Amino acid sequence: MNAASVNWMLALPEITLGLAGLVILVFGVLQREGKGIVSCTLLTVAAFVGCGVLVALSPDGMAYAGTFVNDGFARFMKILALLGGLVALVLTLSYRTDEHEPLPFETGVLILFSTLGALIMASSANLMTLFVGLELSSLSIYILCALERDDVTSSEAGLKYFVLGSLASGLLLYGMSLIYGYAGTMAYTGLIAAIQQTATLPTGLMVGLVFLVVGLSFKLSVVPFHMWTPDVYQGAPTPITAYMAGAPKFAAFALFLRVMSGPFGSMAPRWQILIETLSILSMVYGAFAAIPQTNIKRLMAYSSIGHMGYALMGLAAASTNGVRATLVYLAAYLVMNAGVFAVITAMRRRGHEVTSISDLAGLGRTDPGLAAVLAIFMFSMVGAPPLAGFFGKLMVFAAAWQSGLYVLVAIGAVSSVIGAYYYLRVVKVMYFDASAEGLDRPARSLLFVSGSMGLATVFFILALGPLMAMARQAALALGG
Repeated sequence: MNAASVNWMLALPEITLGLAGLVILVFGVLQREGKGIVSCTLLTVAAFVGCGVLVALSPDGMAYAGTFVNDGFARFMKILALLGGLVALVLTLSYRTDEHEPLPFETGVLILFSTLGALIMASSANLMTLFVGLELSSLSIYILCALERDDVTSSEAGLKYFVLGSLASGLLLYGMSLIYGYAGTMAYTGLIAAIQQTATLPTGLMVGLVFLVVGLSFKLSVVPFHMWTPDVYQGAPTPITAYMAGAPKFAAFALFLRVMSGPFGSMAPRWQILIETLSILSMVYGAFAAIPQTNIKRLMAYSSIGHMGYALMGLAAASTNGVRATLVYLAAYLVMNAGVFAVITAMRRRGHEVTSISDLAGLGRTDPGLAAVLAIFMFSMVGAPPLAGFFGKLMVFAAAWQSGLYVLVAIGAVSSVIGAYYYLRVVKVMYFDASAEGLDRPARSLLFVSGSMGLATVFFILALGPLMAMARQAALALGG
């Protein structure tokens, strides 16, 4: 193994973040019980910011015997994952359990290591690197979901995610073993060569690809592998739910895009119908299943399922424009989703968390500012112009249309109309229902996150040009 194949500089952001996590963990252990959450979280925020700078400055290249790649696509997805983790960290600062206790200091450290796994996933160039990053991220989330040990729903969420996640990991490993058995390699470059040299693709290789898609679909909570999502979203502490809806999904999408557009890009005509089916099922199910929900966290769980379906439209297009559209959609989803969860975290009455949609009744009169930003996010998720969600949906719809996926576009449009019902119902409850007892005054950190994400959602069009340019460069680096 030559020096070039072990280029430490390419993985410097990951190495730095991992070492910072170990230091913060030791620092937290030395603090008095219950006193380390703020200092450890702030140190983790600093580590994320420093890692983000290193990611932006990191050079292109491949290292570690071809298992780790750094390019424009990896940098784009790493920045999204770091931003998602950063928002969740800020939300943990003001979060209190129903016993008015803060989350343990390990929260920030676990988010850090989960995000580290997400960064490794974004740079995977080998099926083993894919699995290592995925499991590092997932194992941390299993613990995060069950952080409120005295809360039955939180413990249930952690256990359910662990059991179903283990099943998904088994399916993923089985798919990887089939791919290795029929292709003779786990490196993405080797898979490309093996597929191109084969006149007739082995059935076992295609079956392995299907199992690989199933494992990744579980992480994205795509239908029909979504069964864990509503219960886990509802039971996990709200900042953790906000994290799960962001960074891990971006990392899983990074894997999806890199694997399907890279090693299996030449097989696009064979897997396109599979991705189209997953997209249609997710959009339709997410739209209809959210209608009867009364808990806003469960509502956002089904909303997340639907949004992953829309994002998959770009992958189904199997083109550079499709990859670019998906990246822009994920960026738009980041800002509006983070803002919604900041508002949900602020939903407290007399110190206790409330998550029923009816608890928002009259919020437009009792707290006009909070109601206004939540209304902005709801309209953005509908896809109303000129908000962030509109441009995200417009791009994935256009990419699918250009690839001739007219049925997929039509079903996506109908699903958007159906989804408008439950998003606008939240707005109706806030502004037209009889006032409920007012919510507690939100912490400044929550006001900052919700306000800044609201501005980003409204003025998304100002950043659209540079964002599209970066997304296009990322897509070209992927070879989409």
